[in-house]
Amino acid sequence: MNVTDLAHPAEEVAPRLLGAVLTHETPEGTVAIAITETEAYSGTADPASHAYRGRTTRNAVMFGPAGHMYVYRSHGLHWCANIVTGTDGIASAVLIRAGRIVEGEELARRRRGSTVETPRLARGPGNFCQALGITAEHDGANLLKGSPVALSDGEQVPADLIRIGPRVGVSKAHDWQHRFYLAGDRTVSAYRLSPRAKPSTGA
Repeated sequence: MNVTDLAHPAEEVAPRLLGAVLTHETPEGTVAIAITETEAYSGTADPASHAYRGRTTRNAVMFGPAGHMYVYRSHGLHWCANIVTGTDGIASAVLIRAGRIVEGEELARRRRGSTVETPRLARGPGNFCQALGITAEHDGANLLKGSPVALSDGEQVPADLIRIGPRVGVSKAHDWQHRFYLAGDRTVSAYRLSPRAKPSTGA
């Protein structure tokens, strides 16, 4: 995809981000990860979105402009990274769930642990951020210009390799078909239904 073309709803951008690359340059070195799994969150129309109840200090980045990074802490343990999409002023973001290391595997392994299997280095949103070195300081980073964290085009992903399914681990709107991933890719995380999930209707 053309990574500068992010001004569309999250559910449209999410599958097109598969194969795109997030790169983080640090004094330690550079790590680059090709995205293999994403989830779309549609803002105030989406009960599972952080922006569902409106704009706050925490979620302000989600409201645009597109191309910035929204970073949040999950369960007080892990950082999670989202790419903001859509129209400025309307919350929309794509959670990056997993990826394949294409540069800097040694550094990613030091961050994740020497015994972690290669496909698991960036499997899951928290592991992805840990491998890439993403923390709260990157919230709001412009991924398209002037930031050490950058989004770029990667290899074109054939459409027949893209799978669609329900989102992982969320209790609200969990059955929305807003998760996109590469079929058969070992870096993709396993599906897990939240024990608090209830039947829902919607997208």
